[in-house]
Amino acid sequence: MGTPLLVDAWERPATTSVIIVCCSVWYYLHRHGLGYEDVGVSYRKAVVEGQYWRCITASFSHVSLIHLLFNMSSLWSLGVVEKMGRLNSKGDTEWGTACYVRYTVVMLIGTMAVVLGVTHLLIKHFKLERYEHVTSVGYSCVVFGWMTVLSVKNPTHVFSVGPVGSNISLPVNLAPFGSLIFTSIVVPQASFVGHLSGIFVGYLIAWDLFKWVNNGWCGVLVFCVTVGVLWTLKATTTVTVGVQLPGIELVSKRMGGFFASGESNFTGTGRRLGGDAGAATWTPHGTSRLMASEGNV
Repeated sequence: MGTPLLVDAWERPATTSVIIVCCSVWYYLHRHGLGYEDVGVSYRKAVVEGQYWRCITASFSHVSLIHLLFNMSSLWSLGVVEKMGRLNSKGDTEWGTACYVRYTVVMLIGTMAVVLGVTHLLIKHFKLERYEHVTSVGYSCVVFGWMTVLSVKNPTHVFSVGPVGSNISLPVNLAPFGSLIFTSIVVPQASFVGHLSGIFVGYLIAWDLFKWVNNGWCGVLVFCVTVGVLWTLKATTTVTVGVQLPGIELVSKRMGGFFASGESNFTGTGRRLGGDAGAATWTPHGTSRLMASEGNV
């Protein structure tokens, strides 16, 4: 008899939390008619226009239900890492929830950096300008990263591919590239570059190139990303939302409808860029427009 679901979820707190966040974001996007343009990341939006906050919103957002189900069921299988705490030959703890969180943060940052770097090469050096507007969403980069780590560190593990109930399993050492092919067939608009970036960063982690990222460094990375997200929100969006940090006031402009409900106005006190402090109005954005090129990460 298997482990009860609630007990299993309790033993995978980080995995469970990510799944709850991603499902909640999907429901919010679906409920308010928001899409790729509102939360997705593209070279044009992130690099050219400086909307780096999209690297985070895109990672936790899914527009397609099948994309959400595929990623979350895959992530649940990978959450076994949280239950695999053990001591290595040096007496250090490997796997477990703390390790899972640290390397997930590295994957979130690293895969987006690789995606934007590869896209830069495609646009600037290979003159493939169409990649500038390709917009992607999804948690797949991290999913493929963890598949790769397990394929190197624990090659005997069996990994489930596809949504819950699909009964498709692969040896974990074949899972990254098998899932890449499976995803390309089931979700044709999936970001091939994004998935390969996850595999690439996963190998770097599996080869211990990020062994130096302990809990302290993980906290520093999270803090820097948080400040970066708030700072770019201030610089590139139009809804005024005041955020207080010690000695710093960050006020963002309109975020393409992601925070807007489409049903009511929010009035608060903030500072518009180039303007004086005073009353500011949050005008809702009820619909989204899809980019000409869009994809799932």
